Amino acid sequence: MRTDRKTSASILTLVVGLCGLAMTLGYFNKARCAGAPFAPDGRSLTFDVDKNVRVCYSDIQLLWLGRGIDQHLFPFVTGGITPEGFLYGGTVEYPVLSGILMWLGGIGSHNDAEFLLHSALILAPFGLLTAWMLGRMSGAYALIWSATPPLVLYAFHNWELPVVATSVGAIFVMTFERIPFRTRAILASIILAIGFCLKLYPGIFVLPLLAYVLTRGRDGKKYDVRGALMTAGTAVATVVLVNLPFALISYDGWRASFSFQEKRSADITTNSLWFWGLRPFYGFGVRELNADYDALVSILSPLMILLSFALAMYLGWRRFVRDGYFPWIAVSASMLCGFILLHKVNSPQYTLWLLPFLVLFQIRWFWIAAYLVADAALGIGIFRYFYQLDMNLDPSKYEAVVQASVWGHVVLLAVFFFLFLRVPLRYPLAGTAVEKTPPIPELSR
Repeated sequence: MRTDRKTSASILTLVVGLCGLAMTLGYFNKARCAGAPFAPDGRSLTFDVDKNVRVCYSDIQLLWLGRGIDQHLFPFVTGGITPEGFLYGGTVEYPVLSGILMWLGGIGSHNDAEFLLHSALILAPFGLLTAWMLGRMSGAYALIWSATPPLVLYAFHNWELPVVATSVGAIFVMTFERIPFRTRAILASIILAIGFCLKLYPGIFVLPLLAYVLTRGRDGKKYDVRGALMTAGTAVATVVLVNLPFALISYDGWRASFSFQEKRSADITTNSLWFWGLRPFYGFGVRELNADYDALVSILSPLMILLSFALAMYLGWRRFVRDGYFPWIAVSASMLCGFILLHKVNSPQYTLWLLPFLVLFQIRWFWIAAYLVADAALGIGIFRYFYQLDMNLDPSKYEAVVQASVWGHVVLLAVFFFLFLRVPLRYPLAGTAVEKTPPIPELSR
């Protein structure tokens, strides 16, 4: 691996150790909502009472019921989705590999507290692995991952840690110069495809990786078309191999996870710019739904996301024309910002997706601190807001906090979209520029 420095063992130990401490605190925070007494179905009676007021809610504990986990059903081979958008049987709303992790967490669990604990034990190694890889690549800056509030707030909020590990792992693999370049790219594409089968978003990073492979050139040629096709084909084949068995066994059960996300409304639980920005023009309340609004968001959101991807690729290509290499990591980071910003759902735990890029790039501390403050305000304020609404109390104070933090996210994600394409990495990494080969004459001119 090539950087302009080596991370000392003491720094790496600190980064990994603090990551473990943050996740431990994160677990005990969520566990405040779990424990005896239990209802007959294994639900902690304290969960519905305390989840919002004590800010200890987690999707992990919530989904103990309603997805077949409490019945130890293997995911996707039974079940489906109703016309109204409700899942039933063993189907979950996430891609197949996340469904398997949920199933594994449920094995041996008899209540939601045990399920939370078992899931945390499965997820924690991925958080530690991410910390270690970031420490190897960026030294003490990896503390942005290990020693900031998001890991405490969201490590065990949902099944995010494995997918984050895949996005970082693909970058990490590309730093090993001893491995032939095409082989590295193929391995990275496999890792990103696995990430796609966990939570989709790493799959978007395959496109800038392909552009990077294509523009590397090979054997005196300006473009490495064969290498790009091999990388793309490997990613597609990996996704097919993972998903095909489930689709063949029960197409309805497998397809239901995608249908659920398609049908999901940009409602009060989504923290999106669509809900707080577009909904007021329709004049319906925060707890109401509107079919016209949903239909418009279902069109605008994917369209705007695709346009943001195209813009990121275009700006990356301009860098290639100017500098002679395609900045695939920067383009990936910008595409992620566009996805989080414009998707109809912006869950607070998505901050974990973004943190590794704040580690890797020379983003000024002001922007990082501003994002972490806005994120903490949203991650805490949204549940207090729900509590006020549920108890028929005046929610105006917490609604103001939620709106301010949502719009703070919007502004900062837009800033990051362009910053990632302008600032350098904190330390030069193999896999980010042309290595060991002189620039192609046409590009030099």
